Amino acid sequence: MTGAGAAMGQTVTTADYQRAASMLADRTMPLIDHAISQPSWLDDGSLVYREQADGKTRVLRFDPATGKSAPAFDPQALADAMNLAAGGKGRPVNKDRLPPLAIQRNADGSLLLTSMAGGGFRCDTSGCTAVPKPAVSGDEPGVASPDGAREAFVRDWNLWLRDVASGKETQLTFDGKPDYGYATDNAGWKHTGDAVLVWSPDGKKIATFRQDQRKTSLMTLVGTNVGAPKVEQWRYPFAGDKDITLIERVIIDLSAATPRLIRLQMPPDQHRSTCADDLVCGNGWEDVQWAQDGKTLAFVSTDRGHKSATLRVADAQTGAVRDVFKETVATQYQSAPALDSVNWRYLPESNEFLWFSQQSNWGHLYLYDLTTGKLKRQLTSGNWNVAKIVRLDAKARSLWFTGVGREAGRDPYFVHYYRIGLDGGDVQLLTPEDANHSITASADGKYFLDTYSTIATAPVAVVRDADGKQVAELARTDLTRLRAAGWVPPEAFTVKARDGKTDLYGQMFKPSNFDPAKKYPIITYIYPGPQVGSVRSRSFLPAQGDNQALAELGFVVIALDGMGTPMRSKTFQDVSYGNMADNTLPDQVAALKQLGERYPWIDTSRAGIWGHSGGGNATAAAMFRYPDVYKVGIAESGNHENLSYEDDWGERFQGLLERKPDGTSNYTGQDNAPLASHLQGKLLLIHGMMDDNVPPQSTLLVVDALVKANKDFDLLLLPHARHGYGMDSYYVMRRRWDYFVRNLLGATPPKEFELKMQF
Repeated sequence: MTGAGAAMGQTVTTADYQRAASMLADRTMPLIDHAISQPSWLDDGSLVYREQADGKTRVLRFDPATGKSAPAFDPQALADAMNLAAGGKGRPVNKDRLPPLAIQRNADGSLLLTSMAGGGFRCDTSGCTAVPKPAVSGDEPGVASPDGAREAFVRDWNLWLRDVASGKETQLTFDGKPDYGYATDNAGWKHTGDAVLVWSPDGKKIATFRQDQRKTSLMTLVGTNVGAPKVEQWRYPFAGDKDITLIERVIIDLSAATPRLIRLQMPPDQHRSTCADDLVCGNGWEDVQWAQDGKTLAFVSTDRGHKSATLRVADAQTGAVRDVFKETVATQYQSAPALDSVNWRYLPESNEFLWFSQQSNWGHLYLYDLTTGKLKRQLTSGNWNVAKIVRLDAKARSLWFTGVGREAGRDPYFVHYYRIGLDGGDVQLLTPEDANHSITASADGKYFLDTYSTIATAPVAVVRDADGKQVAELARTDLTRLRAAGWVPPEAFTVKARDGKTDLYGQMFKPSNFDPAKKYPIITYIYPGPQVGSVRSRSFLPAQGDNQALAELGFVVIALDGMGTPMRSKTFQDVSYGNMADNTLPDQVAALKQLGERYPWIDTSRAGIWGHSGGGNATAAAMFRYPDVYKVGIAESGNHENLSYEDDWGERFQGLLERKPDGTSNYTGQDNAPLASHLQGKLLLIHGMMDDNVPPQSTLLVVDALVKANKDFDLLLLPHARHGYGMDSYYVMRRRWDYFVRNLLGATPPKEFELKMQF
């Protein structure tokens, strides 16, 4: 690329790169004080959480009765116990920097702490000791029963039961076989050994399925190694395939001496959910819910194209199935405004069910009669969205949930917490501050932790009661050391969408040494949805990816949620339905024009763009479809051809494959390869060769098209990387910085700057 910077031989120095690196999360996180994380309510009503200050982390326990916090355990005793259990292997545990811990309360009042490494430790007033692991014949991950005494797991395509204390194992199914096994989580981009199932509340029954993949396509990845290459292969259904994965729903009754298998009396169901492009979302297989007495089971069946969702109820003894309710939509149904935890609930005790729908163009909750399927009342309404059901007290007839867009004059993406009665009444706001609220509610519903902030204001953590009254302030984050290190907050901005009317919300990152007298190239970070957007968070974060780091090298960096992304109206999200190639790009281009006119220090003639996965697809599309706008692009691991990607995501948002008489289809023109000849600027394609989410051939199809079009481009293949790059991620980040510095800024980066993660 030519330009004034290139002509002058401008150099971006090592010091500039060091300043950029100092803005990454692993450098900035240790500089914030009195920030809390990993909150968890225990069954005695106390709250445990981590608080960071002065480079040290301590685990505290808050008692709502006294309003006071105290150390949850002796950190030195735990560090000693963990180091003793490790036997000198690995990095020693420091009491001031304990690893992430899952914390539970034992029946005797002591605490059970489990590290990510899997070791368990018991802590009480006398100290901490390692909890011996029972001898078991396998290490398959299990799904614990409600009382934690047993866990169900998959072995050799069958479902097994393990007694946690003794390690005794019992085989539950016997006819599972390859590609036709029980509870397996191995369709499409998921091919793990995790079991997919739901325990009944009394622990006497398990709801699961037999997964039929016998006709499903195969995915093959070839490793890079000396000698014969190692091959990974698993079932992977592609969009448009004639045969895809099906599930045959079953219940396993454990109440008798001999487990009994009950097959639900219905045809095989699609491998679909209302909340993800997999069966599992939120806290598990949420589209399956038991009655409290374990006598019936409710579940939602979703058709292959996600255009309908049918609530069904099964008799747990006979397997008889009754259809209760069905919603059909023109585009695709989802049980939350963004793919997340489901917002429907099975309430057989009151002969009702709660349903989430966007039928009014906004996501709201409706209460129905379980026998007739008739509407009893609409619980919420208006031009805003219920985001997530947090707690439902069926006896008290009260519901707590998060929502967005309800409070006038505020950022419509700000999350607030609300309560409403199932029998009607007004919605009650429980979190009044004009900020984004993160909620962690206690199991009994008496209290909740509310941590609120904005991208520019530090988090405040308070405990409130069920009515929203503040009980105590736990922490107020101090940014003094972070600001002293040169950190500057991003700035929120608003522009108009492609239609010239709809407000769009974004974030802008400028160099900490910003000079309004200068001209800055602009880089767009993009993720086009439709399930999420480009803006990573509306809450405070000391780093949002490497947006600020990249800005430090002499750029203005923006992230904007365009039309086609969630958390606004249904119409807003559905803008790109059936036209995934839209990629929010008309809005991104409109935003560039408006920002360039608004701020004289933005040079829109030097515009770059980058993204990962769906953002990689959008980046290549931007370079091919808007070559006069975007001059430099970096497309990482893009799903450039959705007929070469897993079925569920593409068929949810693009629709089922429809072939036309002329040989084209509704997927024709949605892929990037046919447009490769339009490339004018500088394009870097990156892909991990062991990417088991978006297969590497997706990028290689674009490579092939660019070669055939005689186009110059750059390519970086990572031989061992998966979709997220893992240990290669910082190398890719540095290469990304270099590429924009060299080709957009017209400067020379320091050679092979060493960028490593700091632990």
